[in-house]
Amino acid sequence: MTTTASRLLQLLSLLQMRRDWPGSVLAERLEISHRTVRRDVDRLREMGYTIRATMGPDGGYRLDAGDEVPPLLFDDDQVIALAVALQTVPASGVGIGEAARRALATVRQVLPSRLRHRLDALDVTALPAFPGDQARRTVSPEVLITLSAAIRARTVLRFDYAGGRASADAGPTPPRRAEPHHLVAAQGRWYLVAWDLDRNDWRIFRADRIDARSPSGPRFTARQVPGDDVAGFVAARFKGSSQDDRWPCTGTVILHRPASEVLPFAGDGTVEDLGADRCGLTAGAWSWVALAASVNRFDTDVDVVHPPELAEAFAHLAVRNTATAAAFSVQDGGRALLPGGRRSTPTAT
Repeated sequence: MTTTASRLLQLLSLLQMRRDWPGSVLAERLEISHRTVRRDVDRLREMGYTIRATMGPDGGYRLDAGDEVPPLLFDDDQVIALAVALQTVPASGVGIGEAARRALATVRQVLPSRLRHRLDALDVTALPAFPGDQARRTVSPEVLITLSAAIRARTVLRFDYAGGRASADAGPTPPRRAEPHHLVAAQGRWYLVAWDLDRNDWRIFRADRIDARSPSGPRFTARQVPGDDVAGFVAARFKGSSQDDRWPCTGTVILHRPASEVLPFAGDGTVEDLGADRCGLTAGAWSWVALAASVNRFDTDVDVVHPPELAEAFAHLAVRNTATAAAFSVQDGGRALLPGGRRSTPTAT
């Protein structure tokens, strides 16, 4: 907290203690000049607190009775940040949505009128990053607290991890052992970045799949995350790269669509306007086939610019899709699958 902010909190607290305060007494209590007292009172007034000047030999100040509230001081930007943060909790992947709503209501009650109106004006509806997956991926606050405590104490984490590939005939599996380093929130999920002691490598674990065991393991000396950049490391792993935050496979194509139709769906790719009905797209993916498949979502003719591996991926997809269509035609007589599992009747052309 800055010196000014701390002083404003003290001043507001003093004004709440008694009805009238001579300016000289406030200056003495706060160890500041009379001029600074006047300036700080003006700051509180700008925040919406009603502070009246009182008559007398020294002059003084009085906080209106209706403003006798806990000393919460927020500027306009902080009110916006508070409103956004608490209203977007449902998209954070933590099961504290109801607690966040109650916290926002509590804070609202102790804000000055002007800031309360500003907070009310910002009404946000937050949706999960992956609709329909909320129940499976919501992480409890207790899990986050446990992981955070292990990170802070630098103690080895022993835990069971759901969703592994252990065989059903293998019997009970031993707990995983990892040195926890960072908690990361991304796309509505929470992840633990840790050094896996059994695999001797860095791993990213889904926090909602972790069931920590007690007691924890021994203390460890913190390692350095590759690149000394946690956000970059996680972003790189999500893209299938073990090094830099970039896609392993990047290529350029020409799409027979205007740039205005491609740009909204290009993601982290770049779009070049080549005229009324053509544009260039440079994009990446974790494999050449995945990149070719992602380009096909634009439903248009495609000219591959480079590299040759991308052209080969389109050929591979063509063979695979032809085989799929042929198998479907033979097995189902060309009938399409309709909602509810019903099959359509082929239409003569």
